[in-house]
Amino acid sequence: MKSAAELLSGVSAVLQEAAVFYLDLHAHPDLSGAEARTAGKLAERLHRAGYAVSTGIGGHGVVGILRNGAGPTVLLRAELDALPVKEETGLPYASGEVATGADGRQVPVMHACGHDLHLACLAGAASVLAAERAHWRGTVAVVGQPAEETLEGARAMLSAGLYHLTGRPDVVLAQHSAPFLAGMLAFGAGPVMAGSVSLDITILGRGGHAATPHLTVDPVVIAAAVVLRLQTVVSREVDPAEQVVLTVGSLRAGETGNVIPAEAVIGLTIRAFDPATLDRVVAAVTRIVRAECVASGADREPQIRRVSSSPVNLPDAEATAVVRAAHEATFGAARIATWPRATATEDFPLFGDAGSDVHGHCGVPTVYWLLGVASPRQWSTATTVPVPANHSPVFAPHVALALPTGISAMTLAALAHLRR
Repeated sequence: MKSAAELLSGVSAVLQEAAVFYLDLHAHPDLSGAEARTAGKLAERLHRAGYAVSTGIGGHGVVGILRNGAGPTVLLRAELDALPVKEETGLPYASGEVATGADGRQVPVMHACGHDLHLACLAGAASVLAAERAHWRGTVAVVGQPAEETLEGARAMLSAGLYHLTGRPDVVLAQHSAPFLAGMLAFGAGPVMAGSVSLDITILGRGGHAATPHLTVDPVVIAAAVVLRLQTVVSREVDPAEQVVLTVGSLRAGETGNVIPAEAVIGLTIRAFDPATLDRVVAAVTRIVRAECVASGADREPQIRRVSSSPVNLPDAEATAVVRAAHEATFGAARIATWPRATATEDFPLFGDAGSDVHGHCGVPTVYWLLGVASPRQWSTATTVPVPANHSPVFAPHVALALPTGISAMTLAALAHLRR
């Protein structure tokens, strides 16, 4: 039987096709919930590699299943969606796509978080595993998840019966691009990412003429007061030993300067590593919003809507140790780093025990690692010029190093569990 290192010789055979796939995805991104083209491209590649493919799972979700005798079920997951960001990389394959956003307006679209890279790595690993099926036993389930950026896709796929298709996974694997040196990988010790709650807050005032503000209840003024007061929640109501972020990302009100609008809408996100802390901060936000409305004479209660939430991303320690050992054995320990926990968030934990209320299974271990994407030049000057981070309009993975590393990392992680 071939060693893991020998099996990786198949990566070079799929690398060119994976690179072409990546360039196409990057140039033609799809917004969350509208990933029809991206899903079709992934489904086509999985079908060609010999997988039994199902589409339309929880939206545009794609599932490819390759059964290869008795053995463990290993699920590999990557994301389909892109962001409403205007690309400014200047790359020859830069996205110029425009799409209709959630509010009905036209927005630019860009793969600013590396999901195109994740999909290309996933498709490449799926092809290598299919070609080398004589050297492992079990089931490989490849999942292209929609709507990760809105934290809706994992729950939607699981609610639609994903695990009825694949069977209960013995392990779920995922990797995510991050702004450190391409060709390297990193694993967290404990939580990798925070849990989150996103809220939309509608402040209901009384509109009128800008010349007669005394006849109105100005929701813009109330919203401004709310935004300023919310800055005290973390600094004055959270234990300094806890890591919490509260970010107001949007404030929308009115259309013109001579009309006081009837309402203002605030969008914010709270991130923390303890569910109880998240609950306390949400309660504080609710209290402040209601109090500011009362103080300003608003005669209607504000509307506070929970838009989305995600659990803390805490990979399984034992399953992670198996993958990390496999990566170190092949790449060398010098290429494997330890990742400090980050207040970024995503819905991947729902594939494990955090989503047991959705999929009905307990004891589903997850493994999650970071894939470096910064070019050697970017990394060498990182102390003076920061490496562009995820969600930046100039985020541009160094494909020549990151793609083969990502394909190999995903392949090795799957084999480490399939061959146990």
